[in-house]
Amino acid sequence: MSLTDKINQDIKAAMLAKESKKLEALRAVKAALLLAKTEKKSGGEVTEMAEMQILQRLIKQRKESAELYKSQKRDDLAEEEEFQAAVINEYLPEQMDEETITREVKKIIEETGASGMSDMGKAMGVAVKKLAGKADNKMISQIVRKLLA
Repeated sequence: MSLTDKINQDIKAAMLAKESKKLEALRAVKAALLLAKTEKKSGGEVTEMAEMQILQRLIKQRKESAELYKSQKRDDLAEEEEFQAAVINEYLPEQMDEETITREVKKIIEETGASGMSDMGKAMGVAVKKLAGKADNKMISQIVRKLLA
């Protein structure tokens, strides 16, 4: 079952259960996926990797908004953003912990022959592709930087 089909089913279930907050988050995901499908470069198809990137982008937006709301002492709005991020996060594969990411990045650095900060782009390119959807790119970047420094 594709992600779009799963989202559509969950939208129907949320409507029947009258879960308005969850419904709002699911509709945002559906809108982002439809937008990606209608882009000229996609040709009407969205790959699984592109879907994961879309979901990660939506979660990142929600988390940044929540932080902004918290800094403005708007906890009610921050809670809503965090809830939506949690709903969207359910559709991503299980996220790797820092220790596992570090092991994978060490292997990638050995494979690419990266030896210093000048090779960070080479290592990051491979790491982001290999760990797509399983780890946050910000965490990958921090680990690569730490290992190459």
